Amino acid sequence: MIHWLRPAEPFPPVETALAEPNGLLAAGDELSAERLLEAYQQGIFPWFNADQPVLWWSPDPRMVLLPAELRVARSLAKVLRNRVYEVRADSAFRTVMQACAEPRNHQNGTWISPPMIEAYHALHQRGIAHSIETWIDGELAGGLYGVAIGRMFYGESMFTRVTDASKIALVHLVRQLERWGFGMIDCQMHTAHLGRMGGREIPRAAFMRKLGELVNYPPISGTWALDHDLA
Repeated sequence: MIHWLRPAEPFPPVETALAEPNGLLAAGDELSAERLLEAYQQGIFPWFNADQPVLWWSPDPRMVLLPAELRVARSLAKVLRNRVYEVRADSAFRTVMQACAEPRNHQNGTWISPPMIEAYHALHQRGIAHSIETWIDGELAGGLYGVAIGRMFYGESMFTRVTDASKIALVHLVRQLERWGFGMIDCQMHTAHLGRMGGREIPRAAFMRKLGELVNYPPISGTWALDHDLA
């Protein structure tokens, strides 16, 4: 049985999440900035299709990227050195989310619905959700968005319109977070792409212990500005 969340009801313990599908914890109708913030602080994230209620997840194991473990392929390092791009932060948050919501790989729909865009944009306006963007010749070529609490970053989604554009944004983000003392980037589920860049799976219990430490650091809130000597 899936726990149905009533308005303002606390999330159940993450240890009660289902093993199949891995990490499904609860369902409900509420998707607000406050509910999102509560979820992320407890290692929970939303993921659902447009025809479903809001589904909340906490999988075991958890895919993470520790900033110091970032791996950059030789070909990508060459692209980074060439610098035929500009990386910005928080200059086009809504546009990045809308680009991430576009169907890809012959998919017919997206899990990034208009209500989800509004909820995350509300977090962005509070200096909690952020976008990292790769611009080429004045055009948005790729990027990503996520949520920062304390010294913990939760990656949500990426998109690319030009080869390597999303990877460029990710490398700049990871190196910036390392400079700021962030200890972990949540990647949620395993992907081969993130694995090649240094991501790995850890037990949910280990994730929760590290999360409990990192979310209590003072935040780096407001509009982010990147250092430009990090590529």
